[in-house]
Amino acid sequence: MKILLTGFDPFGGEKVNPASEAVKKVKDNINGAEIIKIIIPTVREKSLEEIEKAVEKHNPDIVISVGQAGGRFGITPERVAINVDDFRIKDNEGNQPIDEKIKEDGESAYFSNLPIKAMVENMNKNNIPASVSNTAGTFVCNHVMYGIMYMIDKKYKNMKGGFIHIPYMTSQVINKKDTAYMSLDEIVKGLEYALEACTIHDKDIKVIGGETH
Repeated sequence: MKILLTGFDPFGGEKVNPASEAVKKVKDNINGAEIIKIIIPTVREKSLEEIEKAVEKHNPDIVISVGQAGGRFGITPERVAINVDDFRIKDNEGNQPIDEKIKEDGESAYFSNLPIKAMVENMNKNNIPASVSNTAGTFVCNHVMYGIMYMIDKKYKNMKGGFIHIPYMTSQVINKKDTAYMSLDEIVKGLEYALEACTIHDKDIKVIGGETH
C-alpha cells in the first residue's frame, strides 16, 4: 500500500505551518504502508497541480492532505468538501476568489471515503484529541480536499482520499492568548495513528461522531 501525504507551506503571515512540519516527520512506513510525503504551496490552483503530479508519479492507494486550522483543539479528519472558493484572505500568490466554483463539472460536494471515524477512534485511544469535522472551510484546504475527491471521482475510482486539519503547534501561540495548540510531536503521532487506521479499515466503523451544531 502507498499513501501520499501532503502538507502546506506557511500562509497568512505565519512563519511556519504545522502541516508541513508534521508531514516531514511522519514515519516513512506505517503498518507496511509506504508513506510518500510532499509539501504543496498554499496557492489555489498550484496546490492541486502538485498533488496530481505526485499521484501520476507514485500511483498511491490513498491521498491525504494535511492543513492548519488555527484555533481548533484537536486533530480533525474532514467529512466533506464543497464546490466553492470563497477566500477570507489571499493565498500565497494573491488569489482571493469570492463565491467561485472549484470545478464547473463537479458535484456540489464530495464526501471523504476514508475511515474517518476509525481514524478519530485510533487517535483518541492513544491519547491524542481528535474528532470528525464537518466543514473544511472555503479556503485552500477545502479547495484541495474537493480537488482530491473530484480527481478520484473522475479518474481514480479505486483510490481513497481526504483531508485532516491540525491545530497550531506550540511555537505559534506565544502571542495568541487563550488559543488552542498541540505540540509538534503530538501532531505527528496523531497523524501516524490516523494513517494506521487507514491501513487497517477498508470501511469506516459506525460510531457516534456527529455534532449538534
